[in-house]
Amino acid sequence: MTNKEIKALISLLEDEDPEIARHVGEQINNLGDTIIPFLEEAWEETLNPDFQKKLEDLIHDLQFSALKNRLISWKEEGATDLLRGIWLVNTYQYPDVEFASITKAIEQIYYEAWLLVKPDMHPYDQVKALNYAFFKVNKFSANTVNFHAPSNSMLHLVLENKRGNPLTLCVIYLTIAQKLGLPIYGVNLPNLFVLTYKHEVLDQFYINVYNKGLILTKTDIDNYLLQLNLNPVEIFYEPCGNLAIVQRSLRNLAFSFEKMNDLEKAAEVTMLLDAITDDKDNLNKTEEEDEE
Repeated sequence: MTNKEIKALISLLEDEDPEIARHVGEQINNLGDTIIPFLEEAWEETLNPDFQKKLEDLIHDLQFSALKNRLISWKEEGATDLLRGIWLVNTYQYPDVEFASITKAIEQIYYEAWLLVKPDMHPYDQVKALNYAFFKVNKFSANTVNFHAPSNSMLHLVLENKRGNPLTLCVIYLTIAQKLGLPIYGVNLPNLFVLTYKHEVLDQFYINVYNKGLILTKTDIDNYLLQLNLNPVEIFYEPCGNLAIVQRSLRNLAFSFEKMNDLEKAAEVTMLLDAITDDKDNLNKTEEEDEE
């Protein structure tokens, strides 16, 4: 369709005949999210609040559908880029945030860490140097005051405000560590997401990013699980995949909206989670929502 035809189609949304408006709405949905700029332009040009609300709903539906498809594609393509997956979660609330702005912020943190972390260091010293770059130089910290706020799951806000929940802080830390060539991966502990340094030769240890990069041993994880009255199964000790991390991020976000009593958004985020979760994932699911 030409631009003129698209604008004419959008104008028909104001028709008082509900059947015409419904049919036009279906046509617009079929055109996909490429039509959003035209809908936004129509919103700016009208003073009719009912028409504006109709346009807002259409824009949201198109953005939501596009996001769901992008998440499915990300999974089907192998879920290889964790940062992109977390950015996709980010776009649920902030669809205009560009991935390039995320990678630019990450590159700056990486450069500062690269100056401090050397390949010939002992792994503990590498982690301590990375901790210094992350917590002292860049001043990242746990958001303990407003722990369940949805903003803690928004990657661009955590990069800007330097405050986040365990998962989002770990994703940033993990991305930097892997760019440095460190064998650091995510671990799906119940109620707390942590990282592990796992090398073929050296003893495996763990990193609690939410507690300023505190180094933990396997015994510490044993004791943590004992306090929760949970059996020490392998999933609580070994690295998890990128898909599991993004799924957990969506669970955290849905839980945040539930805490705010925004059940509509909680339901939508759960729909996104369901779109990238199969029966096997449900069987393996642990109580993953992050807690203080």
